[in-house]
Amino acid sequence: MARLTETNVALAREIIARYPRKKSALIPLLHLAQEQDGYVTDEAMQHLAELVDVTPAQVLGTASFYEMFKFHPVGRYVVNICGTMSCALLGAHELIERAEAKLGVRSGGTTPDGAITIERAECQAACTEAPCLQVNYRYRYRVTPDQLDTLLDDLAAGRLADEIPPHGTLQANRQRIPADRWVGPRAPEDVSVPPVWMVDRTDSPDSTDSPDSSEETTP
Repeated sequence: MARLTETNVALAREIIARYPRKKSALIPLLHLAQEQDGYVTDEAMQHLAELVDVTPAQVLGTASFYEMFKFHPVGRYVVNICGTMSCALLGAHELIERAEAKLGVRSGGTTPDGAITIERAECQAACTEAPCLQVNYRYRYRVTPDQLDTLLDDLAAGRLADEIPPHGTLQANRQRIPADRWVGPRAPEDVSVPPVWMVDRTDSPDSTDSPDSSEETTP
């Protein structure tokens, strides 16, 4: 277990600079910590607390609200099989039992080689594509038992490494915003008018109450 590396500390400071308050960067920083180690370590939470000026308890309180953040080692691939209503009716429990039998671990467990963790998940918002599952939060739809067998074999053999990165990695390309393109973080107390997209468009274009009335353009 470890604190953030020097490289990730520099990246963390870049992320923090995008927000008007340091603690607003906590969610992306937790993802950064999980990408580093595959899960969020106690040391990383302590480090994040120092970076954004909150307590470690506040970091844990935020992170523990989200299922995606893990606080113990998991496999390179986390297979989340949806077990709620639509998926349950169309064979989710059979998929979970099939995965347990094939991998030799119970739901929530990890294979001895550290390759695969299997978990029963709550609704994954793909009810029309049931039964569904996710591998490191990448979807697979209308999964049959035979397709599950093939998927687990491919994961164990590393055949999907180019398609599915290790657990904790959200994207292949990290967002980079050039300094000259930054909007610039503004504290809420420094904002005196609502954003343009919140203005009531039913108002007259000539209304002086609209903060952007002088900038109306024709679509």
